[in-house]
Amino acid sequence: MLPLTGKTAHVITERLFRIGARDWMGHGSALGAVGLCIGLWIRAKTVDQGERGNAERRALFVGLWAPTLWLMGDSLRDHEPRRRPRFRL
Repeated sequence: MLPLTGKTAHVITERLFRIGARDWMGHGSALGAVGLCIGLWIRAKTVDQGERGNAERRALFVGLWAPTLWLMGDSLRDHEPRRRPRFRL
């Protein structure tokens, strides 16, 4: 069953690439998730003590998106055509 998992992941990223997703979108989304996490964490410090735990858990949950989105961007990069390096004479 393990080989199917890798093939399934490849099929998913290939489908995402065909509909227009690019590597920079995944990387930008990961950076946005980090920013959102920091914003939610700062906001969690302004709510009352009773709701602070829930607000902090929400910030940590959003912070876990960043590695996933970054790796999706890396996987999408594998589907982009390779550019030949230009040599200057």
